[in-house]
Amino acid sequence: MQQADLFADKAPQQLPFTHIANYLNLKQRQLLLAEAETYPFSQPIVTVYGKQHPIPRQQVWFADTGCHIKFSHTLIAAQTWRPMLTKLRQKLLADFEVDFNGVLVNQYRNGLDQMGMHCDDEPEIVPQTPIVSISLGASRDFVVQHKQTKQRHMMSLNDGDLVLMPARMQQTWLHGIPKRSKVMQMRLNYTFRQIIAGYHQDSF
Repeated sequence: MQQADLFADKAPQQLPFTHIANYLNLKQRQLLLAEAETYPFSQPIVTVYGKQHPIPRQQVWFADTGCHIKFSHTLIAAQTWRPMLTKLRQKLLADFEVDFNGVLVNQYRNGLDQMGMHCDDEPEIVPQTPIVSISLGASRDFVVQHKQTKQRHMMSLNDGDLVLMPARMQQTWLHGIPKRSKVMQMRLNYTFRQIIAGYHQDSF
């Protein structure tokens, strides 16, 4: 793959990210889905405008030792890498020359589960590194919105698709997964990141 093209600020059609359809083949997708049945998903409680709510999806964080993250002020310890996740990490390293040391797996049980508009700018992420997102299962709309101009783009992400978000995208664009009540099937999303090891070590 052409790394320079994938890390460009603008992909074709003026999108701020790069989309690769069918990045994973059928066998790879099946193995990952089977492994995900054993993942310890949870539904953390977040505080919004002074009220506590469970997040509208389930999630689990896998990463190298010491690579913990904070989610809505809640510290999430890293789970140990699983075999198929390790193989996917190695594939990303070979294809993009980036060794992602953590992956957040979000489970959208149906179209009522969603992800609000946000940017991935947590301080524990290694500066100026890209984020790779891989979709499995049901197709869901992926929406991006420019922070200043409010320009919006929407794309359907399908089973096996990959999105590469350059580091600068998080500074200027929001992204999210809106509700789609007609979607009955489950979707998994794998968001690979580079984390500063030991960033939250003093929190334990």
